Amino acid sequence: MKTPGRVEIPTDRIAARLRERILSGQLAGGVQLRQERIATEFGVSRIPVREALSRLEAEGLVTREHHRGCIVSTHSFADLDESLEIRIGLETRAVRLAIPRMKAADFAAIADVLDRYARATTPAQWSELNLDFHLALYRPSGMPRLVRMIEDLIRGTERYIRVYVSFVVGRDQPLEEHRRILRACRERDVAKAVKLLEAHIEATQRALREAVGA
Repeated sequence: MKTPGRVEIPTDRIAARLRERILSGQLAGGVQLRQERIATEFGVSRIPVREALSRLEAEGLVTREHHRGCIVSTHSFADLDESLEIRIGLETRAVRLAIPRMKAADFAAIADVLDRYARATTPAQWSELNLDFHLALYRPSGMPRLVRMIEDLIRGTERYIRVYVSFVVGRDQPLEEHRRILRACRERDVAKAVKLLEAHIEATQRALREAVGA
């Protein structure tokens, strides 16, 4: 039942707001997320808050701990390195499935993301547009659960990877790699696209390893 005087805010808006705070560093790793406090802030019951936290948990941004409830996740280098290995497996499969089904509208959507990427000036913008590029690349696969798994994996680690590599790698190198992948997709060259995509993720992995001295 809706509490009189309260305006219900959908779960996705609460999740989006909390996600933004986590990814920006406003909510640091290890910070406890109290449902009552969040519910009061958004003027809602605890139900949509609980659902929002569950969504962020699925993305890897939130962890549930005994006696502490939900806290902002922290990731070790080993966690991040493994996530990139998993991404290679999932994303190369997704692009294999997507390329034969890509249409002119799909190529236009991907190109639009790259145009915006070329104009972006901050690591936070690069990170979000990088995600947009990868998701636009895989959506034609017709495998929404696979695409959502990839999205959750990227969202769950992008903040931490960005801290390590964004200022080192910058914008231009990933942008050029994205453009090469798109060209291979336009040419319907599945093998080339897969090879370029794998190399693209491995470049991030190498940058991460160099940043932490691994």
